[in-house]
Amino acid sequence: MLKGIIMAGGEGKRFRPLTYYFQKCMIPVGENQKPILEYIVRLLKYNKIDDLIVLTGYRHQQIFNFFNNGERFGVKISYVLDEPDLKGSANALLNAYWKGFISKDDVLVIYYGDILSNLNLNELIKQHQETGSDVTVALAKKFNISVGTADVKDKKIIDFVEKPDLEKPVSIGVLIMNGSLLDFMEKIQKEGQLNIFDIMGDVVSLLVKQGKNVGAYLTDAFWYDVGSLEKYERIDNKKLENEMSYLFE
Repeated sequence: MLKGIIMAGGEGKRFRPLTYYFQKCMIPVGENQKPILEYIVRLLKYNKIDDLIVLTGYRHQQIFNFFNNGERFGVKISYVLDEPDLKGSANALLNAYWKGFISKDDVLVIYYGDILSNLNLNELIKQHQETGSDVTVALAKKFNISVGTADVKDKKIIDFVEKPDLEKPVSIGVLIMNGSLLDFMEKIQKEGQLNIFDIMGDVVSLLVKQGKNVGAYLTDAFWYDVGSLEKYERIDNKKLENEMSYLFE
């Protein structure tokens, strides 16, 4: 079964002081000041992914009070509260597995809760299925670096570019994972007694090192990582509406 998994835990420390009062994914964005999470839920629904599981903990009541069971948005939403002694996205996913919310037969559309995007999830899923990948990671074809870069020779700058585009694919916080990998994740977690365990940094990296079938879905889709207070203050709300207003029609 296809299930949408939204990573909405964590205290949002890079978002302070706002997250002293708000759950990070509930912070309003756009000209109509909708929560970040509403854009995500609507994108999943638009792509016909309507069985959603929100993995959360910190100030989870704000999420539940706004979305409830998801009926208002045409989806079904279940909630799994993080265990305090298990940190990281991979531990949150395993926690949902151990509590019976996901199974090894599921195909998981994993979406990080601080990412805004109009990514075509149906095309991502299609490629994942056609290639027979264990995991498929959505990658932007390039990324704008917010600082200047320099080429240095003999203690002299010989070339300098302010805020260049990094011409290398970067992860945008969306991936497809086969539920059959949950046993693999559980084994790694228990062998290492990992109190902090991450999907991208630990699981995907290890799968690549072991030569597993990790697919790359390259995209030019709009995306924006609202992962810090600085990034939040730099959101172009007009561009956001131009790219994603169709979700609210």
